Amino acid sequence: MKRKPFKGRLTPLNSMEDIRVAVLRIEGTNCEDETVRAFRSLGVWAEAVHLKQFYSDMIRDEEQRSLFDYQCVVFPGGFSAGDYVRAGAIFSARVKSVLRRDLEEFIREGYPVLGICNGFQVLVELGALPGFDEDRPLSDRPEMALGINESNRFECRPTLLKHENGGKCVFTRRIERGRIVMFPVAHAEGRVIFPKGREEEYLNELLNNDQIVFRYVNERGEYDGYPWNPNGSIYNIAGMCNVKGNVFGLMPHPERVFHADGRLVFESVVEYLSKFA
Repeated sequence: MKRKPFKGRLTPLNSMEDIRVAVLRIEGTNCEDETVRAFRSLGVWAEAVHLKQFYSDMIRDEEQRSLFDYQCVVFPGGFSAGDYVRAGAIFSARVKSVLRRDLEEFIREGYPVLGICNGFQVLVELGALPGFDEDRPLSDRPEMALGINESNRFECRPTLLKHENGGKCVFTRRIERGRIVMFPVAHAEGRVIFPKGREEEYLNELLNNDQIVFRYVNERGEYDGYPWNPNGSIYNIAGMCNVKGNVFGLMPHPERVFHADGRLVFESVVEYLSKFA
């Protein structure tokens, strides 16, 4: 399939209905229906799109897609490719093999990309997060990891998150800084790990760049250990964005509490895109 020409930097749209969101899926992903429904409930057009629709000649013409048919891309939760090798590793390798150039251009031009749970794992494997280099949206190899939970088991529980971002992340601008929200987690590999010996360097970079978005807290709003921090993430990090603020990954699931706190994540990115509508 021929690559469609790039449409340009967040070009003006005629209406909210012109905002188009792709929720990418392969075998093993889930939550795509809930994520699509969340966006559609806000009046924008969203669909679940299989990765093969971007490159396979076996797909019918009317079902073929280009990344630039959309203004926002979401990697949903689940267990893509059965989480073999590492969670998100196979999905990310397939994306890099067929969409790397397009995805880098998409991110560089300011279009938002969201990764939820397994989607966060995919973004880490892609090298899109922590995303310190604005001119190089995807690194050649992962620069951090989401390791096995310190409890060594699957954790499925509500979590309290403190919003730490000062406004850079386009997915949380409707959430005031310091507000505590509740999103549930459901994962076995979500522990944020930085390269050994460089933990302080990475943390300082994230803090200086306003890239830390959510941190796990207890019922008093204090940073605490297990079970409040369900996976043992360094610095209680639950979500982060890239240095540009348009790539956001988090382990908890906002789409599962859309009619409560989760709605704010989707409203934030729709508001960001609607400025061009």
